[in-house]
Amino acid sequence: MTALILFVVLALAYRFALLAVSIRHEKALRADGAVEHGARNTLALTIAHIAFYLSATVEGLVRAEPIDAVSGFGFAIYLFGAVMLLVVVRLLGRLWTVKLLIARDHQLVTHPLFRLVRHPNYFLNILPELVGFALTLHAYYTLVIGLAVYLVPLTLRIRQEERAMRETFAAY
Repeated sequence: MTALILFVVLALAYRFALLAVSIRHEKALRADGAVEHGARNTLALTIAHIAFYLSATVEGLVRAEPIDAVSGFGFAIYLFGAVMLLVVVRLLGRLWTVKLLIARDHQLVTHPLFRLVRHPNYFLNILPELVGFALTLHAYYTLVIGLAVYLVPLTLRIRQEERAMRETFAAY
């Protein structure tokens, strides 16, 4: 149980550290005239993310399952997502935020990762992170129900991002 609590604490600390990076980038982008798209959906995504973490944590603590192969597999998936977040943040640089902001001087990132996976932040970070987090904690109800709920604002975010990028970049 102690290891699982440590996992949750470290996962939250990691997320808060990256949130601080996002806030720093957002302030600089807004000061330079960046425009936000889909603000209400960003709020819905934030609520869904927090609810998923809370639900998985509570379910995991209530279940109190021992660490086993499922936990190990979930942790590996979670680590993959966490590493991919660092990769995406590095590739996007000052443009990476948890909000959908288009900078006045926004440059289209053409790194091969973005050609291989259209939305690596969502498909290589967020989804593996959530799946891995839930599996590590044996939070199966959260995994099935929470992920289904999360996919609603995530799908809307992807559509909003696609629209904003097409409007901004002819090459997109």
